[in-house]
Amino acid sequence: MFNHLKVDASKVYLFIEFTASAFFSMMFVTMSLYEATVAGLTPLQLVLVGTTLEVSAFLFEVPTGIVADVYSRRTSIIIGYLLMGVGFLVEGLFPMFLPILIAQVIWGLGYTFTSGATQAWISDEVGEEPANKLFMRATQVGLVASLFGMGLAILIGANNVALPILFGATGVIAIGLVLIVIMPETGFHPAPKEDRNTWQHMWHTFNEGLKAVRARPRLMSILGVGLFFGLYSEGFDRLWVKHLLDTFDLPVIFGNNQVAFFAVLRIAAALLTILAVRFVEKRVDSGSPLAIGRAMFIVTGVIAVAMIGFAVSPFLSLTLGLYLVINIFRAVSTPLYSGWVNQKLDSNVRATVHSMAGQVDAIGQIGGGPSVGLVAKLFSVVAAIATSGFLLLPAMFLVGRANRISIE
Repeated sequence: MFNHLKVDASKVYLFIEFTASAFFSMMFVTMSLYEATVAGLTPLQLVLVGTTLEVSAFLFEVPTGIVADVYSRRTSIIIGYLLMGVGFLVEGLFPMFLPILIAQVIWGLGYTFTSGATQAWISDEVGEEPANKLFMRATQVGLVASLFGMGLAILIGANNVALPILFGATGVIAIGLVLIVIMPETGFHPAPKEDRNTWQHMWHTFNEGLKAVRARPRLMSILGVGLFFGLYSEGFDRLWVKHLLDTFDLPVIFGNNQVAFFAVLRIAAALLTILAVRFVEKRVDSGSPLAIGRAMFIVTGVIAVAMIGFAVSPFLSLTLGLYLVINIFRAVSTPLYSGWVNQKLDSNVRATVHSMAGQVDAIGQIGGGPSVGLVAKLFSVVAAIATSGFLLLPAMFLVGRANRISIE
């Protein structure tokens, strides 16, 4: 692949972040609604869709990493966006369980072509320090774009829930096509064979991470917390829309437009999350493992209790309030957990332990999703979401254990 125009790499990176955030948010606003209503998926099928995506991303991470490390980050990123767009297009065109499962495999494959490769590409092009500053700016740009995308979904999906997915899928494919023309690659050097992301390297990473964790009992407890966060999340993510649709008569916004209702709810969650993350950044000492641990104890407990409350609440206003609480505290937990894992690590094992933390979370999601799906099939969606909340409760014990070790 080659480019005809020479565009500054920083501008290309911001273009990717803005357009991808806008198109993805446009689709994600309607995805669960589309799967539950237009495709008519059962609760178990909804969860299996999510599990299929997680398994695909987990399995394809290694072979697609080889493309980025050996051949070209640019090529890997372009392939990724084209494949993700095709995956979304398949889902939007064929509202049936099997095509939607196939779409998750295509989407998961495409995602792994971009995962890590985008950050590595821009770091090679502009340098590590400028790239770190660019990451912060891109986060802000992406947030604005996601709000824009959710607003567009309200307009596009007013009469057809599938349209935001089809429009967004076409946009994602367009990103890949535009990148063929404008994306530079001047700083790429193939990774040495011993540094490439192979299955052997992945197993070596896991073993090295295991050694590092065994030598640090506090870190073992922290990764245990990450496992439970993975276990609970998939069921809630796939079933919360189904729960609202089945349990309540949702209010009419902008005409009889369910897309508008869920878009407004997500926009409210995003805006409140911005305020919450800034509040936590100011109030929690990121240099203190104990301060982070105490914050994680509160965050974990609130998410678990709010999720159980969300499942059993008979009042729509209370249920929606608990949904916002869950989203805000989940968003807060992400940087807190990353900072918690990062504390007191030797530089030679830092990347390995972070990689292992990601693997633990993926394993939790792959294991937790089908389990909660079976609860939904055998009992009810309410029971399944409540189970997700109960799955998180043991993490509080591990948080407390990690905090006690920190004090010692």
